[in-house]
Amino acid sequence: VQLQASGGGLVQAGGSLRLSCAASGSIFSVAVMGWYRQAPGKQRELVAAVSRGGITNYTDSVKARFTISRDNAENTVYLQMASLKPEDTAVYYCNAKTPWPPAGFKDYWGKGTLVTVSS
Repeated sequence: VQLQASGGGLVQAGGSLRLSCAASGSIFSVAVMGWYRQAPGKQRELVAAVSRGGITNYTDSVKARFTISRDNAENTVYLQMASLKPEDTAVYYCNAKTPWPPAGFKDYWGKGTLVTVSS
């Protein structure tokens, strides 16, 4: 599975950005797609994820501000970010998970895209 992310940039606090991530390759096996982020000096953390069936999961700090969506026909996942805060500044990574028997998942990562929120 290959992932191509786009959409990062510089935005003022309170603004919006949309990230996109297109998957290619063995996409039939992708179960979950999502976004992680890593701020300077911090560990990478899950931002949001969506299953093939549309079940979503968000980290608490972005709930009600970010929306993840998935277009299975286009094999693309989107992250609509609104009401951005300086603490959202990070490198955002697209992630895809495929089943890894017997009970795990294998992770695939796209290149990060930088989101910078100025105060």
